[in-house]
Amino acid sequence: MLVDSHCHLDYSDLSNDIDNIVERAKLNNIGTMVSICTNISNFSSVKEISQRFDNIYCSVGVHPHAASEEGQRSPNKIIEHCEYKKVIGIGETGLDYYYEFSSKKDQKSNFLVHIQAARETGLPLIIHSRDADEEMIDLLESEYMKEPFLGVMHCFSSSKELAVAALNIGFYISFSGIITFKKADDLRLIAKEVPINKILIETDAPYLAPVPNRGKSNEPSFLIHTAKKLAEIKEISYEHLSEITTTNFFKLFKRAKSNF
Repeated sequence: MLVDSHCHLDYSDLSNDIDNIVERAKLNNIGTMVSICTNISNFSSVKEISQRFDNIYCSVGVHPHAASEEGQRSPNKIIEHCEYKKVIGIGETGLDYYYEFSSKKDQKSNFLVHIQAARETGLPLIIHSRDADEEMIDLLESEYMKEPFLGVMHCFSSSKELAVAALNIGFYISFSGIITFKKADDLRLIAKEVPINKILIETDAPYLAPVPNRGKSNEPSFLIHTAKKLAEIKEISYEHLSEITTTNFFKLFKRAKSNF
């Protein structure tokens, strides 16, 4: 069995066909999925999907793109939503300086609030980081020194330096279909070096469909292609890769219950 640790099942590409998507995931041995919240205002949609299916969990948070519009000034609302027991993580949150749809100031402020929510709830932080490696490293190291928290670098496609910094504070690194892309040699080298007991896998569906499905709307059933590529990179069997990434997931996201 595999776990899709990060997908967006409330997005219309997937929600409009959710029953078939969940069935195709089952047929491809995707045993657990996490539907990720990107806006507090949309949390009810994420929650509703997790209520319909036993093997779907969710998170609560504000994506950096929405930080200027929906960014939180305190962790209270995030923590309140965590009373729902199928919320297993905080985010996705972080920094995105590539698009900068929200100001850097608002992104940083929103990120710090999510860090505090992660500390207070004990739930892992789900971090998005793009073109912000230096500041992300500084924030993670300085905030962790103040008071520890758990986390995962989702859909990792950044520098080796950021990977090392995250691993040094005990974070996990999650790889997506990007590792199957032709021009992702540098990322594959990083994946090869990340300790196997610190790796998760994800689709980030409906985005980033892996080879051989590039150009299509991504979905959890496509996770098998990312898993096969990662097993090849790590020079281990697909079965071992499946077992260890699933074990890693349940070690980090302790609220989730294995259905295997």
